[in-house]
Order: sequence, then structure tokens, then C-alpha cells
Amino acid sequence: MKPQTPLLTVDAIIIYRGKLVLIMRKNPPYQDHFALPGGFVDVGETVESAVIREAKEETGLDIRLIKLLGVYSDPSRDPRGHTVSICYLAKGIGTLKADSDAKDIGLFDLNEIPELAFDHNKIIENAKSDINGVLSKMQEHDDACEQDF
Repeated sequence: MKPQTPLLTVDAIIIYRGKLVLIMRKNPPYQDHFALPGGFVDVGETVESAVIREAKEETGLDIRLIKLLGVYSDPSRDPRGHTVSICYLAKGIGTLKADSDAKDIGLFDLNEIPELAFDHNKIIENAKSDINGVLSKMQEHDDACEQDF
């Protein structure tokens, strides 16, 4: 008998041009609500490959993983059933465009995040210090580059 277990998902907090990338969901649940890019892990796929694939499918961006942020497993986090999500912090590279399950896409300052789908506001809140650290390093890098000219 095969054990019944939660479904495995991934989410990404993507920093792109100093802002966070959020997708507007095309499909239920939470249709027309902003969310972190992410989705289900395919059988035979690593979670790292899944988050890179989902980010590309939904945002058009290639991502560089910076850090594993956490695992979110509240059985009520997804109205479709029990899912466990592994969340990563990443830097986005390329041209941003809504694709796949994304109806639209937006860039948001950390202090201007709207009400999000699932438990994504909690995920961002838990990751604020990590996000601010990356944003600070990016700003320092930009300032140093400007001084070179």
C-alpha cells in the first residue's frame, strides 16, 4: 500500500532590479491574486531544478539561487490539499515577462507587498532580513560601480 503524503511544491522570492517579482495567478485557487512564483515538483526532479523551472515558466527569468529560506508545511496553506513548500531566495536574470500560469507580473518594493495568495506574505515576512541583506549588497555593488565612472 502506497503511503499518502503531502504534495511537494517550491516557491521563489526573486529579487530583480532591486524589487521582488510577484506573479498574478491565472488559475484557481487565488485566481487574479499576486503570489510568489512557484509550483509543483515533478517526479524525478530535484527541488532546486523545480524552482528554477517554475521561475522560468512563470516569469521568463533565469534565476541564481542564493539561499534556502525555509519549509512551509501548514496543512491548510493550500485549499487544494496538503502541500509542503520549499522556499528559496534567488536573483533574477534576463527579461521579465508573464508566462505559463501567470496572468500578469509585477515588481514590488519590500515595504509595498500586497495581500498575497497562500501563505506567501508570511514567507516574505520571515525572509525580510535575508532580502534586506541581498538588497543592501546589490546597492553597495551599484554604488561602487558608479564610482568607477
